[in-house]
Amino acid sequence: MGSTRRRFLQNATGSIALGWLHLRTAEGLQAKLDGASVTDAIERLKPGEYLWAPAVAPSGPVLAIISLPVQRCSVYRNGVLIGVSTVSTGKAGHRTPTGVFTVLQKHIDHRSNLYNSAPMPYMQRLTWTGIAMHAGNLPGFPASHGCVRMPLTFAKLLYKASSLGMTVVITDLEELPRVAPTPDLLQSVAANAAAQTGPSIWQPEKSASGPVSLILSASDQRLIVLRNGVLIGSAHVTIAGPVTETAAYSLSKVDDQGFHWMQLPLPGQNWTGSREVSAADRARVTMPDDFRDRLNGELTPGVTLVVTADSLRAGETGKSLTVIEADA
Repeated sequence: MGSTRRRFLQNATGSIALGWLHLRTAEGLQAKLDGASVTDAIERLKPGEYLWAPAVAPSGPVLAIISLPVQRCSVYRNGVLIGVSTVSTGKAGHRTPTGVFTVLQKHIDHRSNLYNSAPMPYMQRLTWTGIAMHAGNLPGFPASHGCVRMPLTFAKLLYKASSLGMTVVITDLEELPRVAPTPDLLQSVAANAAAQTGPSIWQPEKSASGPVSLILSASDQRLIVLRNGVLIGSAHVTIAGPVTETAAYSLSKVDDQGFHWMQLPLPGQNWTGSREVSAADRARVTMPDDFRDRLNGELTPGVTLVVTADSLRAGETGKSLTVIEADA
């Protein structure tokens, strides 16, 4: 993924005529999440394709991270990856700047003030000197004058999910995004590593209120707890049996029989009807009793859980594996 290959857009495009200028804006194509690894699905994205699964984190703060080397935009909500898209950033001589930005202005039908009034649908301004995110042509390599071009459909989705002041990180890092936690480029690597590999952590005071999301990594044998986008808990877990697909769940209710989790359909998982997690499936996952007791006190209807084979650690790729449940 270190080098950018020139691949031309193969899916449907929409045309926008502007006098002598004829621009083509990629409509976008929702890709399928049809395996255990989210990372593999992201690597397979072709120019103009994207993944979007907002149900895995229906509320919470939103953050976008754009990687220039791999030409991807990753969107996190409540610390959970809800979308990834191919993008086209600045070409030679018009390089997209790196750094931490906030959305300064939003305009659905914006036109460029610098380049012949070129249409910039679903524009989200990052600087007052001409850098923005917007829908545009995606040839498969950096081709813009510095802006971040996105498929039209993805640009619409991000526009709706974002708000003024949303943080956008543009980076030269080549690692593909992980399901969670949100890659915090402003925190120390050592602190993040401890949360993902060390003993159990429970620090609810770091974020006292807000939506709760859980991420379970079979590769790391780790459960991550996020509240309002902040990591408040982490523990080692064991799983009986393989993790063969990425799956998302929502806690529907809590009663005398315990916690009732419903499976959520992800892109490419075409099934209908309700899928409640059985007691046998819930029993596949074991964790320290004290951590489970603390976690149970935070679980209310609406909490989401994502289970993945991928590693949560930067620079590592998770694989499908079987983790044998430890003896009591």
